[in-house]
Amino acid sequence: MYAALAESPLVVIPEREIIQRFVAGEPHAVRELYHRYARPMFTVAYRSLHDRGLAEEAVQQAFLQAWRAASRLDPERDVAPWLFTIVRRVAVDLFRRERRHRNQEPLESDVAELPPGFEHAWTAWEVRQGLEALPAEERSVLYATHYLGLTHEDAAERLRIPVGTVKSRSFRAYRRLAALLSHLDEGES
Repeated sequence: MYAALAESPLVVIPEREIIQRFVAGEPHAVRELYHRYARPMFTVAYRSLHDRGLAEEAVQQAFLQAWRAASRLDPERDVAPWLFTIVRRVAVDLFRRERRHRNQEPLESDVAELPPGFEHAWTAWEVRQGLEALPAEERSVLYATHYLGLTHEDAAERLRIPVGTVKSRSFRAYRRLAALLSHLDEGES
């Protein structure tokens, strides 16, 4: 199914319209979302499972779950974090299932042991996406203060803006980032 959907021609439709149609249960909307998000979702699944077939299965199951839960999706929110959370959870479930089959015994714990670095890689990707969504002036302040480790005063000098501007942009950037990445906390509860 992955290959068949990937090859069919589509008309480019604005994201908001697709999400609204998806929430309304329109079958063509799921196809369009699949075309837009199957590859990055596959990457998330593959990094945890290290098996192409299982990763493809995870994407298929994730889209099926998303389709079943579409009516609960807020059409005004970005759909990507929601889809990535679903595929991540499906990948964990598949990882557990495969581990049970390999060991032929029940797991002692409910917690799946994901390959090292999977959660970190997924979170880092999400943070990178969040940073890219910030306005350029806020992103530059975060880069100076967070990544370069500059004080507000040093950042102001480097960016040639007042210290108060650095502080307010920093505050707005962190607040905006917290909202953009709030789904990461939701996935851990």
